[in-house]
Amino acid sequence: MFKKILIANRGEIAVRIMRGCRELGIATVGVYSEADRKSLHVQTADEAVCIGPPPAMESYLDMDRILQTAKDTGAEAIHPGYGFLAENSDFARRCEEENLVFIGPNSRAMALVGDKVRSRQTMEAADIPIIPGMKSTLSNTSDYAAEARKIGYPVMIKASAGGGGKGMRVAYSEDELKPGLEAGMREAKGAFGDESVYLEKYIEEPRHVEFQVLADTQGNTVHLFERECSIQRRHQKIVEETPSQALDPELRARMGEMACKVMQTAGYNNAGTVEFLLDKNNNFYFLEVNARLQVEHPVTELVTGLDLVHQQIRLAAGDKLALRQDELAQKGHAIECRIYAEDPLNNFLPSSGKILYLKEPAGPGVRHDCGIYSGSDVPIYYDPILAKLIVWAEDRDRACDRMVNALNDYVVLGVKTSIDFLKDVISHPSFRKGETTTGFIQEHFAEWQGHEYDPGLKDLALLAAAFHAQTDGAAASRAGSVRLESPSPWDTLGKWRIGGR
Repeated sequence: MFKKILIANRGEIAVRIMRGCRELGIATVGVYSEADRKSLHVQTADEAVCIGPPPAMESYLDMDRILQTAKDTGAEAIHPGYGFLAENSDFARRCEEENLVFIGPNSRAMALVGDKVRSRQTMEAADIPIIPGMKSTLSNTSDYAAEARKIGYPVMIKASAGGGGKGMRVAYSEDELKPGLEAGMREAKGAFGDESVYLEKYIEEPRHVEFQVLADTQGNTVHLFERECSIQRRHQKIVEETPSQALDPELRARMGEMACKVMQTAGYNNAGTVEFLLDKNNNFYFLEVNARLQVEHPVTELVTGLDLVHQQIRLAAGDKLALRQDELAQKGHAIECRIYAEDPLNNFLPSSGKILYLKEPAGPGVRHDCGIYSGSDVPIYYDPILAKLIVWAEDRDRACDRMVNALNDYVVLGVKTSIDFLKDVISHPSFRKGETTTGFIQEHFAEWQGHEYDPGLKDLALLAAAFHAQTDGAAASRAGSVRLESPSPWDTLGKWRIGGR
């Protein structure tokens, strides 16, 4: 087993991985940009190293700096989390060349599944059903028009080198194609360092269903069942759950077997996710492989009782998979809501600033994977995810009730968040019936206007936030010119709390 692991990420996922390492007795190295100097993941790491300026290309995407930091600190392995370099096959290959263990798939499998076009070609040859679309990328945007006409509008523009909704656009006509391509390429370049995109047929009103898979280096592969991820905004998931209401045992078994076949075809090892689109007639199509730990992995953990970070680390250390498919089962129902610093009333635009106050939800069956604290900053440079709220209950109705109650208890002051929006999504009659498709938000929430609150409650919140900011300023004055590298837990608590609604 490893003695020290470098976590090449930030925010809630870095904190999650560090805590998983601690449970295994493994020391952690955190890396951070200058914008993240006081971030929670820096405080959580056993040691932390600044790797550059705020822009991701000069810090979290700087392979040389990260690899050198791993060597300098004596780390034996690197966990990439999700995003940034997590699905970069060049980074995985360089780790192998530098005798550092990349906690993820081998670089050959990563290169295959990370190239969405090439992976489609490979899966089609293995008789795995795929969505009609391009089998190669093009260098000239004008050449895509002919491909779009062949496929038939509407078409989906997708980044070849990454996922997570980055670079993704829908074009319903040729007039929308060129601007969609240009915007998608820019976003893909910024997120993954690769602007290549491809087109595939856009299937309207499907369900997005994915299967979590684990594989060792000896060829053993199992799936940990499905996650329903259809509730999306801007093609990015915001609510995930398991089990899916669309799957019966027979369909679940068929899709799970196909997910394992996908990974075996790719020569994949470690943890990964096979994503499918499921149409109205229960036909499913291979979408892509996410070669990393998914944002939504906690819902799988809650219904299976397995720790996926622990599984990843053990598999990366060369352990044989200790799980058999016939021994695995789902128990109860789990739902996750992603908590973003964004404004749902303004097309979900990111919201940056200081977290003036945070009250975390808690209670039986409630889990909060968090990357912030009262007084921390939300910078403009990165994905605006703050935390993930996950609940478990014996059945779906109780899980929905528990999630609404937990969201009611959740307070974040200082930046705009998606909390109220998510509360209305979970409470919506169609969601409660399990009638979820990727068009759910557009269909039911295109005209969402938010909530009107009691003015007295708003005044109380503003007063509390102002008082918290004032006490922070007084503490800074007492400190004179001395600036702490990171505040202690006691410094972040403040002297007040909201005790009710």
